[in-house]
Amino acid sequence: MGVDSGCVGIVGLGLIGGSIGLDLRAQGIKVQGLVHRSSTAERAMERGLVSAVSTDPACLACCDLVILALPIPALLKPNAEFLEALPAEAVVTDVGSVKQPVLQEWKGRHPRFVASHPMAGTAQAGVEAGQRDLFQGRPWIATPDAETDSAALAVVEDLARRLGSRWFTAGAAQHDQAVALISHMPVLVSAALLRAAGDERDPEIRALAQALASSGFADTSRVGGGNPDLGVAMASSNREAVLKALAAYRWSLEQLEDAVIKTNWDQLHKELTRTQHLRPGFLDASAELNP
Repeated sequence: MGVDSGCVGIVGLGLIGGSIGLDLRAQGIKVQGLVHRSSTAERAMERGLVSAVSTDPACLACCDLVILALPIPALLKPNAEFLEALPAEAVVTDVGSVKQPVLQEWKGRHPRFVASHPMAGTAQAGVEAGQRDLFQGRPWIATPDAETDSAALAVVEDLARRLGSRWFTAGAAQHDQAVALISHMPVLVSAALLRAAGDERDPEIRALAQALASSGFADTSRVGGGNPDLGVAMASSNREAVLKALAAYRWSLEQLEDAVIKTNWDQLHKELTRTQHLRPGFLDASAELNP
């Protein structure tokens, strides 16, 4: 069974769910949406995110694949009525950015659950945020364990690849530590930068800094200025990994600070040369763990 063999259900039609819906519909695939509010349902239909949409979980009965595009707290405490409505034979996957707690919660909830995470996004949220080709060239990682249905995993891989994503698999613990380094910790680091600049006590200097802020500040502050609920959910559900990443960051910052305090410009140059060489390895979209 592949994605195009039946109906795909999407629970939640924000940025990720809506974008998946747009791409699947462009491929002629029937998409059934499930949302909380009738106003969201109406707008989702107007935008063409889904073929049909409902606020009743029973609408998922026809689905062969169900995508849980829900916030992390909702994934970790699923509604009982919603759980009962999931077809036992359907493949169920999520898009959450933390995998260990989600996998632990859901593998006992549904026999064909696959924990997964598309690594794509923008600063937008809600039913207006969905866009075409959001996943093109972006990583999509699954974290199967020994109990994961291999055929279900293949269906999720088919979904990821038909949306243009690069497919990866890893252990849930590995995933969570990796995303703490490159996704969750950066939110807090970026927030600290915004606090440092925004809390400048001299109002004239603060106003001048705001007037002069350009692409460098925009790039480094973007994720810190995002959705606070998402930031808290990531940190609280991946706490140990985030703390480990923050400790490593704090140590690195102290080394740079020490070089400035001691006017050791040769050491600072050495450190910045090293980081200059490190950056391409994290941004090279051609690198694949699982070709």
